[in-house]
Amino acid sequence: MTEFKTESESAAAVPVDAAAYREAMSRLASAVHLITTDGPGGRAGFTASAVCSVSDAPPTLLVCVNRASSAYAALTQNGTLCVNTLGEGHETVAGLFGGRTPVDERFAAGTWRRLRSGAPALTDALVSFDCRIVGRHGVGSHDVLYCAVEAVAASGQADALLYSERRYRTLPRAPRSGSAPAEPARAARAVGARPAEGPALALRSA
Repeated sequence: MTEFKTESESAAAVPVDAAAYREAMSRLASAVHLITTDGPGGRAGFTASAVCSVSDAPPTLLVCVNRASSAYAALTQNGTLCVNTLGEGHETVAGLFGGRTPVDERFAAGTWRRLRSGAPALTDALVSFDCRIVGRHGVGSHDVLYCAVEAVAASGQADALLYSERRYRTLPRAPRSGSAPAEPARAARAVGARPAEGPALALRSA
């Protein structure tokens, strides 16, 4: 039988250092999204990577948001949001939504439309998931928002935008069935200089 070494009980009780945790999380490559909302609580938005699917029956995803975020009150009051997944060429708008840029300047950097909820959907996003918030769960400094997907729009054709090791990178799209094969094993490539503010991980939100 295989034996596994374990740390002592006292060592295991020592909490993980927050800075070390953030550094470790920076190694994870994640898609980049703009989370937007509009309604009685006002218009707001931020850049995030803490987004994932929960279920396809019914279609549901989750978004993690810091309760200290400038967008938190608007999300809570509006009860709706749109997850706009970004592609290559969206680095500038991602940086604006990830920093302390005024709301009007953030939205001036893109072209928007409305789907079902009224939340702003980025016209050239790779895909936009229009959602109604159906549940929330507080964990530490953040709320996990459970979002029922009520509309989907996929119109962007760019390579996917990723965030890894505090840099934006792009991941080439896979060829469609029947199309010419892609060049062998193209790696994700870094884009531009390291941004001053990156996407909001599960750790923080702009």
